Amino acid sequence: MWALVEDNAIVKIINNPKAMVIGDTRHSRNIFSSRWTNEEREAIGIYEVVFDNSNKKDTAYYTNTNQSFDFADGVATASYGSATAKELDDVTDEDDNVTDGLKTKHKRIIKQQASGLLDKTDWYNHKALDDETFTIPANITTYRANIRSTSNTMETAIDNAADVDALAALYEYVNTGTEENPVMERPLGEFPEAI
Repeated sequence: MWALVEDNAIVKIINNPKAMVIGDTRHSRNIFSSRWTNEEREAIGIYEVVFDNSNKKDTAYYTNTNQSFDFADGVATASYGSATAKELDDVTDEDDNVTDGLKTKHKRIIKQQASGLLDKTDWYNHKALDDETFTIPANITTYRANIRSTSNTMETAIDNAADVDALAALYEYVNTGTEENPVMERPLGEFPEAI
């Protein structure tokens, strides 16, 4: 991305290379290729934009502002303003319409994952209902109970998140082992491995 600068102010942002008229001169799109140095482009007012992402936050948890562009000390920059945290809890408007908050959305995903894992062993339950002589193996019963228990624990952890950053931290893997023997785990935990 480049900026066209005139009188020390950005007058145009250029997202893709294209032919341009600058002053009285028509330039081909080659001005954006490696045939031109940055110094040559800057001499005609084209500056490569430097991105400042220090205020940019994870869009799964925050709404970022649009980028703003500035030119100072011979540098064109694109930066973000302060990000706004998305709603953690459900919001009900004056017409009783409910907009799901992050907690509800994340718990829904956990429930879907648990359901998908349980689906693979549902046939044991169906067979036990149809055939009185069939007994569900203990490892299957334990596995299914562990999935439900893990799902409940994960949903409780999500409910207990005090803010957006605490919710995001549940999904971040950290080394709970040593440097020599790393064990990467996330605070939210994991579902049991399929059997």
